[in-house]
Amino acid sequence: MAKNNTPEVKEQQKVQTKYDRKMEARKQQKIKEQRQEKITKVTAWGIGIALVAAIVISIAVSVINKNNALNGTYIKVGEHELTQVEYDYYYHTTVSSYLNNYSYLLPYMGLDTSVDFDKQTYYMDSSMTWKDMFDQMTVEQIKQYKALADDAGKAGFTYDTEEEYAEFVSGIESSASEAGVSVSNYYKEAFGSYATEANIEGFVKESLFANAYYNSLLEANAPADEEIKAYYEENRQSYDKVDYRSFTFTADLAEDATEEEISAAMDELEEKANAMMQARKEGGDFEALCLENASEDAKANYEDAETEYSLNEGAYYSSINSVMADWLFEDGRAEGDITVLRNDSANVCYVVEFVSRYYDEADDENIAGTIASQRTTEYLTSLTENYEVVDVKGELNLTVGTEDDTSTEDSASTEDSASTEDSASTEDSASTEDSASAEDSASTEDSTSAEETAEENEEAADNADAE
Repeated sequence: MAKNNTPEVKEQQKVQTKYDRKMEARKQQKIKEQRQEKITKVTAWGIGIALVAAIVISIAVSVINKNNALNGTYIKVGEHELTQVEYDYYYHTTVSSYLNNYSYLLPYMGLDTSVDFDKQTYYMDSSMTWKDMFDQMTVEQIKQYKALADDAGKAGFTYDTEEEYAEFVSGIESSASEAGVSVSNYYKEAFGSYATEANIEGFVKESLFANAYYNSLLEANAPADEEIKAYYEENRQSYDKVDYRSFTFTADLAEDATEEEISAAMDELEEKANAMMQARKEGGDFEALCLENASEDAKANYEDAETEYSLNEGAYYSSINSVMADWLFEDGRAEGDITVLRNDSANVCYVVEFVSRYYDEADDENIAGTIASQRTTEYLTSLTENYEVVDVKGELNLTVGTEDDTSTEDSASTEDSASTEDSASTEDSASTEDSASAEDSASTEDSTSAEETAEENEEAADNADAE
């Protein structure tokens, strides 16, 4: 059979209509949307995982920080490893005591308590911040407390702190109530962000124990009567008192007064002061002469016949303006001596009359306390010399500044520990009456400098009787 060469007709292809193309497009769009939905769900799930992880990490960091503060070694002093909680306790009590003791001088020191201490330069040393200075003070405090507690143990000293600690807790509760905050928040404000009543109890009791031992050392170092008399003879100027009368003439100067104008005004004041002195020598009443020369605003001070406003009694050398004090305490000064003293640095002239100089035997107790404190401080210094400080966390700047600012010699201040009534306040949370003061730990030079500045700036205000 002959092969059929006619081509085979294939199955007819389906022709896509407009409708078919529309339906196909919808189908592809649906597939695309489903795919995108799946991607979105996966992405959202991933973001959720990330958010949860971030929260978990944040919580974990907080927990780790708290755990480190409670248990990790923050600083090592001698053989003692301190946590941040313990360091914060000493830091806050040290700072609070300093601010309380120096509150009237802070403006002259340039310290603003509303600004972070690590952002303010310490006025005695430009290489330090106030935070550096407070850290150094705190370390010295810790060295002393640890040394005292260790030495007390070696000496077999015992002391029950329970009663004082109960008073401490009661004081905290009262202070918190007065401040209108919870007790737990008060602990954090007063002693550090991780502080609680439970976790600082041991530190407070150790401070009380060390403080009691320090007081026992003071008693053991009390001087004999002969030593008190000998000390007085060597330091008469510091312990004698004087009675005297004084009146101050103050120059009325413009802020932009020239040196020539100031000099002329001072010469005029001196003439008036000399005239008043001469009138007194001729028999005039000192108080009446003060009234005659006083400004209108100050006359009322001298008009009360029952008081002698110009008379100052029982004044120590340290409490008198240095220009007057030097004259009043000169050897050989006799009752009735009178003089005019010119103080160009303060733009004033004084008329000063000496009445008497004497020693109050009640100061025997003060001298005894000074001698005992000096001896105890020397002993404590010998103890702390062996306590090396290691900044384990590296967060404290303990190498800057001068050693004198926080020296152990000037900082025998165990009175900054947890006291009884005053320990509840952030200002006095660790002080006792008989210990060496915390203000000494900032050094005598520190306070003297600020006091001199304050004295100069406040001289005119203190002399309201001026012309």
